Amino acid sequence: MPDSPLPAPPSIPGAVTSMEALEALYGEPGKPSLVKETARLTPGYRVLIESSPFCALATAGPEGLDVSPRGDAAGFVHILDDRTLLLPDRRGNNRIDSLRNVMRDPRVALLFLIPGLNETLRVNGRAAISADPDLCARFTTDGHPPRSVLWIAIDSVYFQCARALLRSGLWQGGRARPEGLPTPGTLIAEASSGAYGGPDYDALLAERLPTSLY
Repeated sequence: MPDSPLPAPPSIPGAVTSMEALEALYGEPGKPSLVKETARLTPGYRVLIESSPFCALATAGPEGLDVSPRGDAAGFVHILDDRTLLLPDRRGNNRIDSLRNVMRDPRVALLFLIPGLNETLRVNGRAAISADPDLCARFTTDGHPPRSVLWIAIDSVYFQCARALLRSGLWQGGRARPEGLPTPGTLIAEASSGAYGGPDYDALLAERLPTSLY
């Protein structure tokens, strides 16, 4: 914990204290950034989840917020249907901070990463904890079933553009972009029923990203 609390927003230099001021500062979002958000998994979003070996799970509770890493072989988050995910809770330190939060506030957010891929996938939803023996047995690995499984109802899903990972150089000098994964243009085209995105979007994005990181 910090030694002293941060000053209240009005005493911070240049504090933005109203929603109107914040929106004026940033302007209108681009249309593709809005149409890519869906209430269910598109084919491309399915592929990203099935290809991901890692996600961060965010939860909220009376004591505050929590972000916890979750990882296993690619596809460890199981897609039950296009509105439901199953996340087995693997062995950890038994603090169960995330699960305690879910018991009191079902809202969750997940951020999926795929090594070599600069786009990430975000899922917002509501979770419940199941200790059903048959369900847990479905996720047995090396003879060890999880103690519980998070049953996540999807409220919204969308991919995040590559800028943050490009700026960080997270995969630089390491992994190349995996072959066969959907491109941003494909994901936007699926989410918008072809109204936006497509090959032209990908071509323009490849030119625009290097010059719009900052």
